[in-house]
Amino acid sequence: MDARALCDVVDDGQAHLVVTSPPYPMIEMWDKAFARNDPAAAAALDDEDGPAAFELMHSALDIVWDACRRALCDGGIACVNIGDAVRTLGGQFSLYSNHARIVRAFLLLGFQALPAIIWRKQTNAPNKFMGSGMLPPGAYVTLEHEFILVFRKGGKRTFSSQETARRRQSAFFWEERNAWFSDVWFDLKGTTQKLGSCAGRERSGAFPFELPWRLIHMFSIQGDTVVDPFLGTGTTLAAAAAAARNSIGVELDKSLAPAIRESALAALETGNRKYAERIAAHREFAAQRIAQGKDMKHAVRAYGMPCVSKQETDIRFPVMETIKETRPGRFHAAYAHDAVPDDSSSQTERF
Repeated sequence: MDARALCDVVDDGQAHLVVTSPPYPMIEMWDKAFARNDPAAAAALDDEDGPAAFELMHSALDIVWDACRRALCDGGIACVNIGDAVRTLGGQFSLYSNHARIVRAFLLLGFQALPAIIWRKQTNAPNKFMGSGMLPPGAYVTLEHEFILVFRKGGKRTFSSQETARRRQSAFFWEERNAWFSDVWFDLKGTTQKLGSCAGRERSGAFPFELPWRLIHMFSIQGDTVVDPFLGTGTTLAAAAAAARNSIGVELDKSLAPAIRESALAALETGNRKYAERIAAHREFAAQRIAQGKDMKHAVRAYGMPCVSKQETDIRFPVMETIKETRPGRFHAAYAHDAVPDDSSSQTERF
């Protein structure tokens, strides 16, 4: 399905969080995708008119951002992973600031811009520099980062009493907040898509599982609905399922269905492992803090371990028991919310 048709599958106000990474305008691997959407973009590239092509490509994305606005509830959050582009057209080398253009689009739609994250991507390329080598001023700065833009629809989200309880269970640890809410992320590695014989998608560099997993825990609570209008290989869907969130994804390329299915079904093992790792990491953090003579005045009741703040005391991670495809493109997961990760329990909760 075309991402611009998001409103056909998501009711107005149904979503609590959007996590996505669109095709990057002015990056050559996505030229064909934009050209299929609007032949005028291809014509502008043929004419080597970079500014015109850039604007035409973003005009297509603007329709998707408006669909996200309608899909989000009041106070809902949109997170957009995007990189800027550099390109030579008409003999002129130029930067095309995709992130700035998307910020402008969201502001025009009435969103509030929140502090963004710079994802500093690791690279091992031996010849990563552009331009005329060591001769000034013809060398160019190399782009080695992408942006995770964060927007809010309207004011702060309000919660019912039932949602407040789920919100407290969905809290993150004090030390996680310090790491996750830094404005520069160094610790996420890019992921190459391994699609085998899946035709129709000539691209690589899908974002790693950790990226939507982290954003989902930062900006939503258990039971929320997460939307990705550019689903790709299904990473956002898998992360949402692993975190006990509902999810809806839209993907135009039908050849990616096997990859999406594989991602979704792997969410059980991945999610339960990551929650076990979070508990182990917090136990280690708490032990080190106590050894340093620092107070840990509170306790996470579900796991019997100390914590820094009272807001952490009700943390309870969901343990996925089953996930299955109920019909093509639709998956159902069941959880044991009273279990400790890697334990078993007969209690399940549908979402």
